[in-house]
Parts: sequence; C-alpha cells; structure tokens
Amino acid sequence: MKSLVLHIILCLSLLVSSISFSQTVEVCDSCSTTTLKNAIAKANPFDTISIKKGTYKEYGIKVDKPLTIIGEDYPVIDGQLKGEVITVISDNVTIDGLFVINVGTSYTEDYAAIRVRKSKHFVIQNVVLEKLFFGIYIEKSSYGKLYHNKIIGDAKEEYNSGNGIQLWYSNHIEIEHNYVEHVRDGIYLEFSDDCLIKNNVSAENLRYGLHFMFSNNDIYQDNTFENNGAGVAVMFSKKIKMYNNIFKENWGTASYGMLLKEINDAEIIGNTFEENTIGINIEGSNRILYKHNNFKKNGWAVKVRGACYTNRFIENNFLYNSFDIAYNSKINDNVFDRNYWSNYTGYDLDKDGIGDVPYRPVKLFSYIVNRTPETIILLRSLFIDIIDFSEKVSPVFTPDNLLDHNPLTKKITW
Repeated sequence: MKSLVLHIILCLSLLVSSISFSQTVEVCDSCSTTTLKNAIAKANPFDTISIKKGTYKEYGIKVDKPLTIIGEDYPVIDGQLKGEVITVISDNVTIDGLFVINVGTSYTEDYAAIRVRKSKHFVIQNVVLEKLFFGIYIEKSSYGKLYHNKIIGDAKEEYNSGNGIQLWYSNHIEIEHNYVEHVRDGIYLEFSDDCLIKNNVSAENLRYGLHFMFSNNDIYQDNTFENNGAGVAVMFSKKIKMYNNIFKENWGTASYGMLLKEINDAEIIGNTFEENTIGINIEGSNRILYKHNNFKKNGWAVKVRGACYTNRFIENNFLYNSFDIAYNSKINDNVFDRNYWSNYTGYDLDKDGIGDVPYRPVKLFSYIVNRTPETIILLRSLFIDIIDFSEKVSPVFTPDNLLDHNPLTKKITW
C-alpha cells in the first residue's frame, strides 16, 4: 500500500513539474517553426503552441501528446481538400481559436476538420469550421468539452455530406454554445451516454438538427432547432431529459419538430414546438413525462402512432394547432390532465380555472386525414365540423377514454 501511495505521489510530481516548465512554441511565416506539424514534433508534453495569423496549408496533422494549441486572430488551417485536417490521439489536448477549411471528401472514410480519437480530457473551443465534410468528430473518447464553435457546411445532398458534430461511443461530453448549419445532421450521437447538449443552435441542415441513437442518460437543454429537413430524431434510447428547447419551422410532407422512436423513461419539459408539420411524432415510446411544453401553430401538435403506453401529458399549452392530438389506436392508457387547449369550448361555472366539461383532443377528421391525406383540403369545411361533433358525442373511431378531465380555461404561464 505504501509503495502504491509513493508511486502516485511521484506521478503527480512529474505531471506538475512538466506543466510548471511548459514552454510556448510559436508558429508563423517568419518564425523558426512555420507549420503546425513541425511545432507538434518540436513541442514537449504540456507545451503551448501559439499560431500567428496567416494561412497554413496542412492536412493529416496528428496531435499525439498533451498540448494547448491556440490561434491568434484565427489563423487559417487549409486542408486543401486532401483529407482529414487535425486528428487528436492524446489525452489533455486543447484546441482554441483556429479557422479550419477545405476538409477532404471521401465515400469510404469520414474525414473531419477535427477528430478526437480514444482520448480523454480534451477541449475544443472558439474554432470556426467551413468547407467541410464532417466538422468535429469525437470517436471512443470521454470527458471532453466542445464550446463556442461555429460550423458552417455547404451540404447539398445527404449521400455526399457529413455531420456538424458527431459523437460515436463517447461518454461524458459537454457540447455548449455551438452554432451549426448547412450540414447533414447538425449534432449526431450514437452509443454516447451521459452527455450534456446545451445552448446550441442547429439550423438549416439537410436532415436533422439533432439525431441520436442508442444513447442513454443524456440531457438536451436550451437548444434551438430551426428549419431543418426533418427536425430532431431521438431513437432507441432511455432516460433522456429534454428541457427548454425550441423546435421551430420544420415543414414538409415527412417533417416534424421531434421524432421519438423506442424511447423510454424520458422527460420532455418546458420545450416550444412552433410551426412544424408535426410537433412530436411518437412511435413505440413509453413512460415519458410531457410537461410545461408549448405546442403552437403546428399542423399536428402530437401524433401518436401506436405502442405508446403510460405516458403523461400534464400542464401543456396546445395553441392554435390544426390538430392537437392524432391517434391511430382505440386503446389508450396515456394520461392527459390539466392542459390548456385553445380549441376547448366548454364552460367553467364555478370559476376555478378548470373546465366543467372534459375535452376530447382527438378529432375524427384527424383519424380520416391519417388514412387519406388528400382529405386535408376539407379542413375548414362545415361538413368536418359536423362529423367531429358526432364523434365527440359518440366515439366510434377514436379512443373513448382519451380525455382531459381537467382542461384549463387559461393559458399556462411558468
């Protein structure tokens, strides 16, 4: 035991000593070191590399030791479309303030502007990435931070474009205050647990603003996903927390603010779903709490496609949607309680803020449109009002127990 303690003390002493005597290697056209590759080769572990303003035509740069790489006035690292630009393969690396452009495109390799592979305790911040294939690719790495980065792609088609920020088998990653646009998927996670995605903007992307699969215990908070091809896809995961995000203007025949597929034991709280074809499209997802969300001016606020059980919709605002809820089954054990429905026409005689008549959010016409989409042209007709009323009085096609027994008469504020 004593020898183990002495060994740990010795290792810590060497680490502190190496950091204390770290030096700065400068890179510029007139310096003794003119390329980032040479600076990495020359530097000792825990040194700082300072890159002066200018353009450096390099690719295949490998960071294989603990270093801090800082750009002054955003020096340009130009990959010349020849391949991956920077690959980090060491723990304790910081990359700060670079402008990386012209990543190579390949149909067999996922070239990235910056890749982190099998590394821990890294920081990538204040970088600008343009003319890219993949932006930041985190592979089998953990305990990293991606802060204040700007990723601008020029993706035209899905098959020959990459993602802005991609995590693969990576855990405990913090992704905050990044801006991503015009790539395939803005932020993509696969097999990545215990990650925090916060205060990012992901817009104008070909496919999804956010896409993640087989990833558990992640938190998505205060992000904006706007005008993406098909919104956000959350698939095959559990114990996800999605708080205070904005899902806006995701329009199209197969578009939605958010798709939930095989999601269990999640919390979706305080989000805004506004002007989407479908606010939330739900398939095979169970035990989810939907609370304090705003569903505003969507085609469908919520579309439940089946095999969705024990979900709770509590104290949400459903505001001016064409359809509040669509449901394709006659069996329901989901709970709708104390929501505000702008389409509610009941009364509140005792003035307690709760309607005296339960609200039935599933309309017969919604059921009809699900089966025959062309009938949407009849949306505002008197005929539709009549058949919806008849279904409300005597449900035949819609679940007879899908009711909000305590509909609120005033919009909820929190």
